[in-house]
Amino acid sequence: MTKRTIEQILTDLKNGKRPLLADRPGVSDESRYDCPLCKDQGGYLRMQNETDVWVKCSCAADRKVKRLLGASEITDAFRKLNFTGFRTSGKPQAVIDAYDCALEFIEHFDRIKNSRKNSIALLGRPGSGKTHLLTALSNAVMRQKQTPVVYFPFVEGVTDLKNDFDLLDAKLSRMKHVDVLFIDDLFKPLNGKPRATDWQIEQMYAVINYRYLNHKPILLSSELACDELVQIDEALGTRIYEMCSDYLVIIKGNPYELNHRLEGAR
Repeated sequence: MTKRTIEQILTDLKNGKRPLLADRPGVSDESRYDCPLCKDQGGYLRMQNETDVWVKCSCAADRKVKRLLGASEITDAFRKLNFTGFRTSGKPQAVIDAYDCALEFIEHFDRIKNSRKNSIALLGRPGSGKTHLLTALSNAVMRQKQTPVVYFPFVEGVTDLKNDFDLLDAKLSRMKHVDVLFIDDLFKPLNGKPRATDWQIEQMYAVINYRYLNHKPILLSSELACDELVQIDEALGTRIYEMCSDYLVIIKGNPYELNHRLEGAR
């Protein structure tokens, strides 16, 4: 196919249209594609035994991971978190246990993901690394397992749900059906009291119960221990406990030893 004339390109520019890459001087055919090998087709033909065989390109997995990360609602900064960047040296045993638990979960993910006890909960002291570890775990699930994850920060998330009732059902449906749901800081206390209104409990129960019945994993962080979650709502708390009981760590102790943000404060 011949390139368009200069007059046609100038006409498009006048009408607000950008010229095609093929029309731009000095732009090679390969630079038009994210992957010059398969030209963004996900694969290419390769001669094997005198026969053209369709070969899946390695870029297909990279593009899928990129889509999963983009849809997760995890921020760009949090997408960079990994297990390597989590420091356990000099930390209390509870923090090391949480780190080991998260690593064990990703190692066993394929085997447990469709079982009853397919979830993980890191509970307890703020600043002890619960969000970092579960974000690193979320990133590993998306990158290594190519499995979708949706991130739901409880405080901001419930405000968003309440402020947009027109989309409430759609948003709750996404939380129910996504392969893996990461709920961060469930019922986060305010002035020592859990933020757990009847409406918030109702929405969280609807999501957790659906996932409980359909064996869909959750990754959960909360400053509340199991007994406190049960006190808020027994049906909700006991479902969370049963789902997470094989991968559960409660982090207790001196805040100056546990809270990464308080290092050097005394």
